[in-house]
Amino acid sequence: MQKVRKVPLRKCVGCQEMSDKRQLLRVVLTPEGEVLLDPTGKQNGRGAYLHGKLECLQLARKKKSLERALKTMIPDTVYDRLALSVEGVAK
Repeated sequence: MQKVRKVPLRKCVGCQEMSDKRQLLRVVLTPEGEVLLDPTGKQNGRGAYLHGKLECLQLARKKKSLERALKTMIPDTVYDRLALSVEGVAK
C-alpha cells in the first residue's frame, strides 16, 4: 500500500485563500534586498505567495499585505514589474 503524501498549502497574501503551493506564485525578498518573482520556488530569501491573478496582486498592494509578509517597503516600480510578470505567467 502506497503512502499518501500531504499537499503543502500556502495562503495567498492578496485574497487570503489557502491553495496548493504549486498553484501559487512565490514573491521573494532576496538577501540583497531585491523583490523578485520566483518561478522555481526555491530561491533564497523571505517568500510570500500570490495567485497568478492580477486581482490578487492589486489587493495585496492596496492592503499592503505583501509588504507586511516580506517585512520591507516595496516601491511602485517593483509592483509594476510584478504586474507584468503575473500577466506573463497567466497567459
